[in-house]
Amino acid sequence: MGGAVGAATGTVGGILGVDTRPRFRTYVESRRVPSYRYTDEVRVGAVLPSSGVTYYEVPAEYGVRDYRYTVVNDRTVLVEPRTHRIVEIID
Repeated sequence: MGGAVGAATGTVGGILGVDTRPRFRTYVESRRVPSYRYTDEVRVGAVLPSSGVTYYEVPAEYGVRDYRYTVVNDRTVLVEPRTHRIVEIID
């Protein structure tokens, strides 16, 4: 798992890539998924609860098969589905 977090923080484009982020953010905003209220800091490496948060499939066109997305405190995040660890914040 450390490799995935390192990949998210250690590359310029992140998991989605710098050119894909705006399009993905627009996609998520158009879906109007509810934002989960999280009391801790929303940051890469934070672990979200396994219940109470809805995790969504990333459409194949974005090339991100191994992760899910959700919205936390009005911020779109990519999450490792087995651990619920945030691997990228889409700003």
